[in-house]
Amino acid sequence: MNREPRPQQPTSLAPVFARLCMRQVLLRARRPVEVFQPFLFFALVILLFPLGLGPAPERLAVFAPAILWITALLANLLGIEGLFRQDLEDGTLDQLLSAPQSLYFLLLPHLLAQWIVSGVVLAVCSPLFAYGLSMSSGGAWVLVGSLLLGSGAMTILGALGAALTVGLRRGGMLVSLLVTPLYVPILIFGTGAVDAALEGRDAQPVLALLGGILAAGIALGPLAISAALRISVEN
Repeated sequence: MNREPRPQQPTSLAPVFARLCMRQVLLRARRPVEVFQPFLFFALVILLFPLGLGPAPERLAVFAPAILWITALLANLLGIEGLFRQDLEDGTLDQLLSAPQSLYFLLLPHLLAQWIVSGVVLAVCSPLFAYGLSMSSGGAWVLVGSLLLGSGAMTILGALGAALTVGLRRGGMLVSLLVTPLYVPILIFGTGAVDAALEGRDAQPVLALLGGILAAGIALGPLAISAALRISVEN
């Protein structure tokens, strides 16, 4: 008696997620320049500000929160345009779009890897540059927290712009034009949290706002990115 073939069961999410995370690690290990590019940009731009503003510690301390946050914002834009470009060229993106697993979870390794490179590393190293700009220790540690939260939200917004322009050959400038206005509230809250700490006020409400933006981005961002990728690939 012939038996009908059973439909193939979809692979569980955990092994696929682990393979995608490993793939992101390998891709960045093969291109170390892209890994260190945001940090080198961050360091070089901050080192140039004392040359333009002068070495006076009091003056540097006044502008330090804005300097650090604006530089982090610009560093976050580096490489975001090519976030999905490699996947599109080698066919991985088509496989992700047709996979039985939820695209929401399949995109998380991309976002996590980009956040670590363009956010976590800068946030961890930011106290060193903050001290170089004569910022107090209290403000420096609030800076770390605000950068961790804010860079995560900026990574999600930047990934949305990258998804919308993944099919374009030169989409870097377009991505910047699309996502930079969306970065403005994050920049305002980030610098506001550091300023509050430097002035002796409670920075937790502002950090909570940044955390709320990040939470909303984690909940809704991958859904919007998934839709943007499908539209870009189909067109």
